[in-house]
Amino acid sequence: MTRKERANNVIRELRKAIPEPQTELEYQDPYELIVAVVLSAQCTDERVNKVTPDLFRAFPSVEDLARVEPENVYPLIKSISYPNNKSKHLVGLARMVLNDFDGEIPSTIPELVKLPGVGRKTAQVVASVAFDEDALPVDTHIFRVSNRIGLAVDANTPLKVERQLKKYIATDDWSEGHHLLILHGRYTCLARSPRCEKCTITAYCDYYKSLQKLPAPMSGLKPKKGKFYCATRKHYFDEPTHKMDRSGVKQVSCPKCGSMNVFDSKKGTTTRVVRDFRV
Repeated sequence: MTRKERANNVIRELRKAIPEPQTELEYQDPYELIVAVVLSAQCTDERVNKVTPDLFRAFPSVEDLARVEPENVYPLIKSISYPNNKSKHLVGLARMVLNDFDGEIPSTIPELVKLPGVGRKTAQVVASVAFDEDALPVDTHIFRVSNRIGLAVDANTPLKVERQLKKYIATDDWSEGHHLLILHGRYTCLARSPRCEKCTITAYCDYYKSLQKLPAPMSGLKPKKGKFYCATRKHYFDEPTHKMDRSGVKQVSCPKCGSMNVFDSKKGTTTRVVRDFRV
């Protein structure tokens, strides 16, 4: 299966699982959207949605926001991550929109990235959601999901993931694909405990295939003899060493023979882990 075929299959199946993919940020117009997206950096949409109603009541337009100082904004967003910086960004953004763009939120990515607090990802989200521009911004969810599935390979930065996704996903599907992958990562392909049993795309997922290759649990182990059991040398030990496997993942290893075929003697499960691309 080529990566383009994999991408087509993934998008098709995610459409079935998520029939109406869209941003979970609550907004009424481009002004409210860009404010919400700036606030959402390293913060959950749920938390942003709790803050923005009071913020927009206090500053219902870009003109209102441009007239105040960051210290007037801070109390309304202090529960958001990095409130000091974001207060400054929002006021600076509003003033630039008022002075350089006649009070209208710019619609193109090159113009949007000029605004304080607006990076490539934020600009693409606003251009895509508010102005129907073809864009595929990559956040932590998309970074994780794309690498796990195998839509991105050897992509260790969001920009590398974005370039690979845009190569294999049809341009007309970029915006929808962005939301599908985010929602899949938010509710199914979780960072710590992915819900593979509920996933509809395991047939196309490299991460799931790697999980299936892990050694099956062992029964009859005796924890009193040691915390760990080396299935290669067939002995117990308490203090493991660690080694990097071929994928660059640190694994528990036997201090005597260096084998990574090690089991937790109490649980009977392998200590081997699969690279999960969490950031």
